[in-house]
Amino acid sequence: MKKILLVVCILSFAVGAQAEFGRKLLKKNNVTAAQKAVKAGTLSDEDMAKLSRQAVAEMDEQNPVVPGDQPLAQRFNGIVKGLGSEDGLELNFKLYNVSDVNALATPDGSIRVMAGLMIIMTDDEVRSVIGHEIGHVKLQHAKKQYQKAYAVAAGKDAVAANTGSGGKVLSDSRLGRFIEDVLNAKFSRSDESASDAYGFNFMVKHGYDYHAMESAFTKLAELSDDSGKRSLKATHPGAAERAKIAKKRADAQDKKMREARR
Repeated sequence: MKKILLVVCILSFAVGAQAEFGRKLLKKNNVTAAQKAVKAGTLSDEDMAKLSRQAVAEMDEQNPVVPGDQPLAQRFNGIVKGLGSEDGLELNFKLYNVSDVNALATPDGSIRVMAGLMIIMTDDEVRSVIGHEIGHVKLQHAKKQYQKAYAVAAGKDAVAANTGSGGKVLSDSRLGRFIEDVLNAKFSRSDESASDAYGFNFMVKHGYDYHAMESAFTKLAELSDDSGKRSLKATHPGAAERAKIAKKRADAQDKKMREARR
């Protein structure tokens, strides 16, 4: 399998082509690919978690992690300290030694942040991105994207039928295509807005600087497209407008806190 380099966000602000079902129907054990596609849309939570872990294991293998003794890794550990779970979702974190300004989350609660994002953002700005990513998982947006990508794999007769074999839901030969389809998935405007709101509430809940969401979006809006790298600016259309919305939320929260102190 060719190396998978993460250059776009799996669950957050993704922009790309929508996956399409193949026309040709293949048969295996008297089950057509079309039937498998229907099954893909109703993956059990257990199989969804298995598929998520399988994809994350592959991405972890293909992407280097910033060594734990490096200042950037130590700073990252401080940012995520105390975030072992959120809203009933168990979380695990890794910092990829990749220059892209990006982050991702998967349905099993795996959060992966790129070094490029850490370099240009403050601690609380990074937390605001993490909160948004968790929102995509908790609000079931991530699950929908996984179902779509899995349905395409099923439509190509790529299912690894025996999900009990090593915890695999997809065959190794098709896993790379599945990951690519998820990376290229596109969220609706309503999904993005809902995750923005979730991320803001996440910041308030934990006592982080909720103004950081506005500044994070502002930085994304100001990023140059001349670097040749894909970043959250490319995958976050409308970052400037979303910064304005984040500011309105922050102003309203400021007012609420002032009134509470009276």
